[in-house]
Amino acid sequence: MKNALVTGGCGGIGEAICCRLGAEGYHVFVNYAHSKEKAERLAADIGGEAVCFDVSDKKAVGDFFGSTNTDLLINNAGISVIDLFTAVSDEKSQQIMDINLIGAMNCARAALPYMIREKCGNIINITSMWGQCGASCEVDYSASKAGMIGFTKALAKEVAPSGIRVNAVSPGFIMTEMNSRFSEEDLELIREDIPLGIFGEPRHIADAVAFLASAQAEYITGQILAVNGGMVI
Repeated sequence: MKNALVTGGCGGIGEAICCRLGAEGYHVFVNYAHSKEKAERLAADIGGEAVCFDVSDKKAVGDFFGSTNTDLLINNAGISVIDLFTAVSDEKSQQIMDINLIGAMNCARAALPYMIREKCGNIINITSMWGQCGASCEVDYSASKAGMIGFTKALAKEVAPSGIRVNAVSPGFIMTEMNSRFSEEDLELIREDIPLGIFGEPRHIADAVAFLASAQAEYITGQILAVNGGMVI
């Protein structure tokens, strides 16, 4: 059985990914930083294991990978803040970068020695459509996700000779708890900007991840798979 680590595995998208990978036969490590009960419940449901560490803590990341070999890494952990760029504190700005971008790099750097030795492995980064086109009032978040896109493409080139694939999934507007703050009126305005006329669901991202993780995608690396209903093309 192959091992998969899903960082930020307790959120709406992370949970859907964990469930899908569990169904695909992976032993899933459900990473969490704060939601212990939810992570343990999810891990029990899918026959996986809950693991607690902050992806921005390089030592904690190293400790996990020092004792665990991972065939598939899903860098999903992320945070955001909606505010004017000039109103975002230095502390919050640094936290966004540390978790969204540096955290993904920390995990990949720690996972790669095993993958390189085995001459196989798969890294999938969860970025965002805002990393492709930018979002007003989410400048720091957009920058961190754009960084993930560049990271994905560069690392894919570097590790391809070792038989390791690196890709990203770029979600559009996905109906998760994070987006429950929008009013019905706001949601309708957003829907009008989506050519397919429907909101994305966490399962759509999980489907894309499962495809990129499968043998059907064995000739795909360095790509950004947009799952956004046509909102950003």
